[in-house]
Amino acid sequence: MTTRNKPRIAILNPNSTERMTLEMVDTARAAVGALAEVVGMTNHQGPASIQGPADAERCLDGLFALFDEACADGVDAIVIGCFDDTGLGTLRARGRVPVIGLGEAGCIAGSLGGAQFAVVTSLEVSVPVIADNIRAMRLEDRCAGVHASGVPVLEINAGPDSLRRVQASIDETAMTYPGSSIVLGCGGMSTIAHKIKAPERSIIVDPVVASAHMCLAAMS
Repeated sequence: MTTRNKPRIAILNPNSTERMTLEMVDTARAAVGALAEVVGMTNHQGPASIQGPADAERCLDGLFALFDEACADGVDAIVIGCFDDTGLGTLRARGRVPVIGLGEAGCIAGSLGGAQFAVVTSLEVSVPVIADNIRAMRLEDRCAGVHASGVPVLEINAGPDSLRRVQASIDETAMTYPGSSIVLGCGGMSTIAHKIKAPERSIIVDPVVASAHMCLAAMS
């Protein structure tokens, strides 16, 4: 850890949408308060959003460059700001600082919040990637399912209709799996998390909040 008074967490956004970076940083700062400094870095070489394996592949070179830049700047922990956990295994294997993925943090938190957890994400193209990651984490026995809201990543914060559609998908998932915790399966959902109503017997897990707290745990 560096000699600063408090550790620094860097959120690396694999996509090129600066707005999403700022939203995740605001959420993480509110979550950790005075315990850590949170900074954001945007991959301007990446696609505007990451929806499926093709977008993930396009973002990797820029994401890896951001990682090197963050480490050179002396950060103490890194969050990969995409629920697909893009590049997570490769970056963690470099072993410089703790590296936390949004999907990983959200699903671990969700698995602790109820007997089961379910993920509500953006589009169907993201479902197989998230499901594969859950199997790699060996959490499949505690996962009730991964479901798409049908709202594209860049439209999640577009207004009341998008919020309504995300809420409807969460409500339907909670009815199918009563008592399960519901994990928001997209970093872009963090900005609307406070507007989402948790269905009865369920809790809502914001992966940005979970990843920020997991960074603190990993540095302790």
